Amino acid sequence: MTDMNEQIISVIDAANKLGMRKQHLFKIMKRLGIASTKQKHPAHRGLAIAYISNTDFDLIINDYCNTGKDDESFIATTSASIEHGGFYLIQLEPNHDPGRFKLGFASNMPERLRSHRCSAPFAKVLKTWPCHTLWERTAIDSVT
Repeated sequence: MTDMNEQIISVIDAANKLGMRKQHLFKIMKRLGIASTKQKHPAHRGLAIAYISNTDFDLIINDYCNTGKDDESFIATTSASIEHGGFYLIQLEPNHDPGRFKLGFASNMPERLRSHRCSAPFAKVLKTWPCHTLWERTAIDSVT
């Protein structure tokens, strides 16, 4: 019986080997039609993490190298929709509790507002700013 760990690689490890964030790798996997499987592993505190086969990883490597990992158009197609969006300031209860706000990042602001309206039906967006997802924590820390 062969060890399954020799035939699969975690998406985290695969992304690290390619020098990219795992979110970028998931986008490439989606474009290539590669599905991951989730498995629990003691090295990750028993959490279920995504794995792909070594064969699928080879396909990703070939695609990554053939597309041109240094090509700016490749970087834009793999990261633009994930990293770019807006930092927002939402007032949750404008009439009853005007000092109650929500700060955060959204790549799709109308969808994000709709999800907030499940618990705060009168929420309104006060302001949005163009932002990278990596800036969210810094922006929240500086505002609050």
